[in-house]
Amino acid sequence: MTLRKDEYARRRKQLMKLMGKGAIAIIPAAPERQRNSDVHYHYRPDSDFHYLTGFNEPEAVAVLIPGREQAEYILFVRDRDPTRETWDGRRAGPEGAVRDYSADDAFPVGDIDDILPGLLERCGRVYYSMGVNLDFDQRVVGWVNTLRGQTKLGIHSPQEFVALEHPLHDMRLYKSKAEATVMKRSAQIAVGAHVRAMRNTRPGVTEYEVMAELLHEFHRHQADISYHPIVGGGANGCILHYHENADTLRDGDLLLIDAGCEYGLYASDITRTFPVNGRFSPAQKAIYDIVLEAQEAAFACIKPGNHWNEPHDAAVRAITQGLVRVGLLKGRLPALIKEEAYRKFYMHRTGHWLGMDVHDVGEYKVGAEWRVFEPGMALTVEPGIYIPAGTKGVPKRWWNIGVRIEDDVLVTSSGYELLTSGLPRTTAEIERVMASAA
Repeated sequence: MTLRKDEYARRRKQLMKLMGKGAIAIIPAAPERQRNSDVHYHYRPDSDFHYLTGFNEPEAVAVLIPGREQAEYILFVRDRDPTRETWDGRRAGPEGAVRDYSADDAFPVGDIDDILPGLLERCGRVYYSMGVNLDFDQRVVGWVNTLRGQTKLGIHSPQEFVALEHPLHDMRLYKSKAEATVMKRSAQIAVGAHVRAMRNTRPGVTEYEVMAELLHEFHRHQADISYHPIVGGGANGCILHYHENADTLRDGDLLLIDAGCEYGLYASDITRTFPVNGRFSPAQKAIYDIVLEAQEAAFACIKPGNHWNEPHDAAVRAITQGLVRVGLLKGRLPALIKEEAYRKFYMHRTGHWLGMDVHDVGEYKVGAEWRVFEPGMALTVEPGIYIPAGTKGVPKRWWNIGVRIEDDVLVTSSGYELLTSGLPRTTAEIERVMASAA
C-alpha cells in the first residue's frame, strides 16, 4: 500500500514552512547494506527520506529549498541503465522522479557534486541529520567548506547547520488520517498472525515453527517483519530480547510472542503470552491477570492532556499491588513504589512511540516536562512481569513465568483507539481460541 502523492507534498510543504526562506534541507536515502560476500540485505528505505518523498530506491538525495522559484523540491537519483535494470530491477531515473514522485526537478545522482554546491551558495542555514550517514556527512561538509574557501570571490556560504530531525521528527510524531489507516492495517495483519500462532501452538512444536506461522501470515498480506520476532517458551519468555527461537515447547509452560509487521513502511508491535497446552495454571493466571490489570490501568490514562509518564505510573501501581496480593512483594504500597521494589519483576517502560519505525521518533519530554498526549500520536502499551527460575525469595511455583501483554493505540480527541482490536487479551478469550483449534 502506498500513500497518495499529495500526502508527501503536504509533508514537504509543512517542513519547508518550518524551515523558512534562506534555508536548504539535504536528505540522503539509506545506503544499501552488505549481508555477506556480494549479497545485500533486502533494501529498506530510510524513514525520514521516504516520509518526504515516497521514493524507494537507494543512491538518492532529496533537496528542499523553500521559496526557490525554479524548483523547491529536487531529487538526485540513479540514471536509467538497461543493463543494471536487467539484473537489479527498474529505476525511475530523473524523468520518472519528476513524473511519478512529483519532484520539481531531478538530476542524475552522479552529477550531485557539480550541482549541489550551487544550490547551497545562497542559503544561510543547512538542515541536515549529522551522524546518521558518516560518508555522506563528509560530502556535505566538503561542499560547504569549498564555498567558504571562495568567500573572497564574493561567493556566499551557509553559516549555520541545523538538526533536521528536530522539526521533521516532531512532524512524524503526529499521524495523519492516511497514516492512521495504514497503521490500522499493519496492526490487523499482526493480529491475524498472533491468532494463527495461538492456534498452531501445542507441546512438542518448536519455537521456530511457531515463528514460521507468523511469517506466513505477514507475507501473505504483503507485509514484512517490523523486527525479529521473539518466540520464547518457558524460561525463554523471561528474556526480554530473546531471539534464538530454537527450543521445543513443553507442556505446562507459557509461550511469549512479541512480533509485529511492517505494512506500507508502518510498523505494528504486539505481544501475547499464552499456555502451550491451552490452559493457564493457577499461578500463570494470577500473574497474567496482574499484567492485564496494569495494561487496563495504563489505557485509562491515555487521553489528550495527560502526560507521557501517566500510563507507566498507573501500570507500576497496578503491578506492585498485584505482586503484594499474591505474596511476591511485602510492605506498604507507597514505600514499595518509591523504592522501585517492582523492578525485580518489571524492569522496562510501559510503552514507546510507534510509526514508521517500531521504536518511532519523537521526544518523550519537552524541556524538563513529560510530553502531553495529543490526537494523532501512536504508541504501544506493554506492561510485563518476569520471574526466571532461581529468583531469590520466590517459591518454585512462580518460576519461569514470563508475561507481557502489548497492544498498539492511537490517541484520539476523546481518548484512544485500540489499533490491535480483535486479538484475545483475557485468559478466557485465549483459552477459547486455543480450544477451537484443538
